[in-house]
Amino acid sequence: MREPGDEQAETGPDLWLGGRLRLYQPPRGAHRAGTDAALLSRLVRPKSDSTIVDVGAASGAVGLAAALEEPSAKIVLVERDADLARLARRNIEENGLQGRAVVIAADVFSVEARRAAGLGPEMADIVLTNPPFFEVERHRPSPVAGKASAHTFAEGGLEPWLKACLDVLKPGGTLGLIHRADALPDCLAAMRRRFGGIMVRPVHARAGRPAIRVLITGIKGSRAPFSLAPPLVLHGEDGVMTPEADAIHRGQPWPAWNKATARA
Repeated sequence: MREPGDEQAETGPDLWLGGRLRLYQPPRGAHRAGTDAALLSRLVRPKSDSTIVDVGAASGAVGLAAALEEPSAKIVLVERDADLARLARRNIEENGLQGRAVVIAADVFSVEARRAAGLGPEMADIVLTNPPFFEVERHRPSPVAGKASAHTFAEGGLEPWLKACLDVLKPGGTLGLIHRADALPDCLAAMRRRFGGIMVRPVHARAGRPAIRVLITGIKGSRAPFSLAPPLVLHGEDGVMTPEADAIHRGQPWPAWNKATARA
């Protein structure tokens, strides 16, 4: 029987973030790490000895990319799909992160499942998450199983997902998430009275066009005011990536231009 990731075995793993991360992913046609994952991985800059939990980690791209930015950080990849969790473990080994990163296979909607798998309360300094973008009653799921589970909530919805993230965070810990731009009201409603210091950064495919994504950070228990960061524009009118977007996709070190980055 072919194991997940065998489809990439003939040519090896993807060289992601300019080759800084070697990443085995599901076959093409399924959900694979791309721009959303790259943006999320650079949203919160960790401090020394941080514990970073990637909720809904898939093959581990976001959490493992964050691990590259802070050598002392510990990484927990949370993924309920057994095949994706297996790929995430493979990627930990592929990138030599066995001593710093672990995979927890658990359904985040279930407190009992989280606890039984070892995902304890208030264990994370940073939680990064790219939640499914759609709820089943509002969206027709993809016929491709991997895409359906990545893009559509099988049960519950955004609010219980973020409540699970809140449970994992330490007081004063930072949540970082990416979502569709039109989901911003739902995100803010779910974070209300649970997070403060909320910062939103809109992401635009090109300048002068509507935002396609929002990057959001919030601090658990904070009473700091809301802020709206300058937009991140991915491409110029010529279709070429902007310097900031290009630097993110190449996995370049944290530069001075990333003024909207939250520091946890």
